[in-house]
Amino acid sequence: MTSKPPTQPPRPVPRFSPDDASRPEASLPRALVVEAQGIVGRKITLCVTGSVAAYKAAQIARLLLAEGAVLDVVMTRAAREFVGPATFTGLTGRPVFGEMFGPDLLGEPHVTLGKESDLVLVAPATADTLARLATGRADDLCSALALASGCPVVLAPAMHPTMWSHPATQRNVESLIADGRVAFVGPVEGEVASGDHGVGRMAEPEVIVQEVMGRLAHATLRGRHLVITAGPTAEDIDPVRYIGNRSSGKMGFAIAERAAMRGAAVTLIAGPVSLPTPAGVERVDVRSAAAMRTALWNVLGSDLSGADALVMAAAVADFRPRTPSADKLHRSGEGLVLDLVPNPDLLAEVGRVRHGDRPLLVGFALETDPDERAVANARAKLMSKRVDLVVANRADESIGRDDIRALFVGVRSCEVIERTSKRIAADRLLDRVSAELAQRGV
Repeated sequence: MTSKPPTQPPRPVPRFSPDDASRPEASLPRALVVEAQGIVGRKITLCVTGSVAAYKAAQIARLLLAEGAVLDVVMTRAAREFVGPATFTGLTGRPVFGEMFGPDLLGEPHVTLGKESDLVLVAPATADTLARLATGRADDLCSALALASGCPVVLAPAMHPTMWSHPATQRNVESLIADGRVAFVGPVEGEVASGDHGVGRMAEPEVIVQEVMGRLAHATLRGRHLVITAGPTAEDIDPVRYIGNRSSGKMGFAIAERAAMRGAAVTLIAGPVSLPTPAGVERVDVRSAAAMRTALWNVLGSDLSGADALVMAAAVADFRPRTPSADKLHRSGEGLVLDLVPNPDLLAEVGRVRHGDRPLLVGFALETDPDERAVANARAKLMSKRVDLVVANRADESIGRDDIRALFVGVRSCEVIERTSKRIAADRLLDRVSAELAQRGV
């Protein structure tokens, strides 16, 4: 198949301008649903074990509750040396579980919690906890619960770097991974309580909560095929030089990773970046805008039936040299003038061909303007390219960063996503995508 898109009659352009967006009487396409599916009502049991990082478990609890989770907390005896049960009772409004047996306990709490929980999170998970779980011990409520539960178990290790790198700990980790019953988030490299530096620091609460949300929300895109573009394109000047941009690809890769975790079949068309391929994602590597165009149409098909949604997070170069040199252009004192021609607008091409609601189209708009102007620009792109949602973000708030601040711009709506990790922003975007696909019946 060639890179030339199929020729079909264009879709009618909506009869209003961005300035009409606030008029309720305007004839507007249906706005995207903004209700996040998230983890509202899902039952999570948080097990806190004896690490200095136990104080961060309170932040994890707060974030889970803010997402609408129903939360029970289990604390080991050692954990109570670092943070009091009253902290978690105050946050959750529910009693904290500690012992397996006692005069106030009826039945078998590890069995009851195991049956009721949608997910068990152990954070922090100490080296001792990993050893207990790896060897199948069940002499405290935390380890017994992990054995008795049939739901996903997520571990967030926290310990001194020498403890994490010790062969015994690594054997336990390998054993747990091989069993296939638990998932790890972290540890990460950084400073630990002693002031030493290395891998052993517990992942940040926001990252842990995002992992939990991904594990519980995975089914929201089951049976869907998402095509996602990411990264820059490189437009060759000669064999050693090119025109490019500073896009890292992190946002697009985060969207692909989170979509796969939600059960979607994901095709990631990636420009030249060095990021690892997310688990469960089919990756197509390209270099130039022309190559991305070819890959995109090969996946979508001439009738666009190859995808339920297209998320164009790639920063495609607007221009390319008209005639790249086959040989290196050598330095001279006369300067260099490049004859640049426009690259095709990939998202606009798809928008022109699309008839009906499939695929859902999401574009990105990288801006340097303040919010008000960025929203106006994004809404103009939404109209001209005939897409459903534009994610506007400032260059200084996104390029090369692990976090992002963004604006989700619809025809008449604008949702501000304050600075957060790109994974969390990806989940917010996918909440909208999955909700809109369900509403449209696509």
